[in-house]
Amino acid sequence: MPVVTLGLSHKSAPIEVRERVVFEPDHLAEALRALAGNPGVDEAVLLSTCNRTELYAVLDDECPAEGLRTWLESTHQLRAGWLAPYTYAHHGEAAVTHLMEVAAGLDSLVIGEPQILGQTKLAWQTAADAGVVGATLDRLFTHAFSVAKQVRTETGIGSHPVSVAFAAVTLARQIFGALKGHTALLIGAGETIDLAARHLREQGIGHLIIANRSVERARQLADEVHGEAIGLAEIPRRLGGADIIVASTGATLPVLGKGSVESALRHRRHRPMFMVDIAVPRDIEPEVATLPDVYLYTVDDLHEVIEDNMRSREAAAEQARTIVEVQTERFMAWLRSLDAVSAIRSLRRRAHQEREAVLSRARRRLRRGDDPEAVLEYLAHTLTNRLLHPPTVGLREVARDGDGAALAAGRRVLGLGDDEGESS
Repeated sequence: MPVVTLGLSHKSAPIEVRERVVFEPDHLAEALRALAGNPGVDEAVLLSTCNRTELYAVLDDECPAEGLRTWLESTHQLRAGWLAPYTYAHHGEAAVTHLMEVAAGLDSLVIGEPQILGQTKLAWQTAADAGVVGATLDRLFTHAFSVAKQVRTETGIGSHPVSVAFAAVTLARQIFGALKGHTALLIGAGETIDLAARHLREQGIGHLIIANRSVERARQLADEVHGEAIGLAEIPRRLGGADIIVASTGATLPVLGKGSVESALRHRRHRPMFMVDIAVPRDIEPEVATLPDVYLYTVDDLHEVIEDNMRSREAAAEQARTIVEVQTERFMAWLRSLDAVSAIRSLRRRAHQEREAVLSRARRRLRRGDDPEAVLEYLAHTLTNRLLHPPTVGLREVARDGDGAALAAGRRVLGLGDDEGESS
């Protein structure tokens, strides 16, 4: 059963496409069970972040990867084939390598960013809890997590503070210079907002406001960064005092509209407002970018800033890819070993049957008074012949066919040296 990956990411699709196929966290388990209910899908994991939506699956030989794309399109009410130009598919070893690179941060918008590992672990755990992870994907994902840890331990890929959040703060400094005396409004309270808040505090931001649907969660983060916590309903009232706005929530609709920003701008008297929308789907209506004195950036706009900050990680990334290459082969060796399990079970079952049959006859001969020594000779001779007959016939057939490779493989499987002479 092949391991397959089908998905799209910041490398293959613009934000306008990616936001069309995002899965809400609360609906992931339901979606996974629906996917695993399709014929030919034996195991599945669904990874959905702002930069990628990827399906990892174990499929029957008769089930093509394109079926995953069809399911993705139908689940999001998209026209059949609409995603074809934006998706990629990896099979077997390529799929294994891809997951390891994703978990290690090698396929991220920012090379080596650590958030993706936590997101990948959550995707695996959600699938496991939904009952759609079997032995193959369980082994693959736990192996990928181990590889990601090895990459962080043995390379310098995480030694520099480069992330989408850091890029946003870097861009804010380019616009405002020193951040002291400025106010930042951060919408959301997830990991990206957490990182942005800490980077802003390190850069000397004057005042931090954390807005979130759960005020208690906002307060927890605000306490850690010496900021202020508010609810989402308070944003329109506080927006005019914010110089920097960073938004990253899990909302399906924008939380900040053009009208609210227009009202805030009237009180700012042409003072610029820098906005970064990291969320997918977007938290800030795209039309906000048309307003004067507003500098609105999406996650895709941060490419240039990120590229400047991640060059130092390139050498470490090469080391990391070498680790991934080695570990991919180790996993593939384990996967290939599964092919022998059925054959080994059959061999043992047949040997057991032959032993029981010959042993039963030997016992009958002992009960009727036959010489024990003769019975032992019969037992050893008959069992040996029965066990050796099938491989003997097989070796003769490949030799008669002139298949030297198969003959050599047969000798290796049977533990025979290449230079052993004939015994009879």
